Amino acid sequence: MINGFSLGSMYALIAIGYTMVYGVLRLINFAHGDIMMVGAYVALFSMTSLNLPFIAAIVAAAAISALLGMTTDRIAYRPLRKAPRISLLITAIGVSFFLENLFNMLFGGTPKPFPVPEYLEQAIHVSGVSVTLVTLVVPIVTLILLALVLFVLYKTKYGMAIRALAFDVATVNLMGIDANLIIAVVFAIGSTLAAIAGVFWAVSYPSVEPLMGVLIGLKAFAAAVLGGIGSVGGAVIGGFIIGFTEVVAVAFFPDLAGFKDAFAFVFLILVLLFKPTGILGINFEKSRF
Repeated sequence: MINGFSLGSMYALIAIGYTMVYGVLRLINFAHGDIMMVGAYVALFSMTSLNLPFIAAIVAAAAISALLGMTTDRIAYRPLRKAPRISLLITAIGVSFFLENLFNMLFGGTPKPFPVPEYLEQAIHVSGVSVTLVTLVVPIVTLILLALVLFVLYKTKYGMAIRALAFDVATVNLMGIDANLIIAVVFAIGSTLAAIAGVFWAVSYPSVEPLMGVLIGLKAFAAAVLGGIGSVGGAVIGGFIIGFTEVVAVAFFPDLAGFKDAFAFVFLILVLLFKPTGILGINFEKSRF
């Protein structure tokens, strides 16, 4: 169960970025999973080549990924703001392929080992159950970051601008708010969370490779839809559900181990069939996030 919540936490961090970008732009940013991969590689490079400590590597990964997210929006998405949605979708897929092939060219396609800090590998024994420290740290970090995101959305002027922009772009522009700046902030927040998830993924499953974000990103997207696309809290709930189910189902039914990656998409199909708005689905005509 603890492993399930830890895995779900990583899905949740990535799903928040999906849901925030969709809430503002109605865009499924399929390059988001690859932003996570970039964060993992930046942390790897920072620790092995620059000899930075683990915490500093996380900060570097978050900063570079946030800058990459804003740059992607500026170069690839902003020129297509008024284009048909399919154009944005195809562009997002193109950005995803570009990042995957760029890092494949720079670092090679062979998985590289990730240097896990010794203190995160320490075993903690509780009532006969042994877990590593990182398994407990990831859900706690996720909940703290969720609280910070909700604080920004509901207690700051930037958060008010984000929610207003998600509701009506034209009116926000008329009120003198720089819509492009607010969208860049949304991409920065989502990319930062994805990078942190990527680093913790690399710690939990200590290897990094250019295609690591593809399947993880799709599962996180399924989590966002399951929780209710456009809802930050729903994205976290969806991530926890998918991660928990993926681990616990295999623990109880070992014969299903080969199908564990299918659980996220089974949930996605069921949600789209019976409750398309998700668990905390939002009426986009009345509210945002």
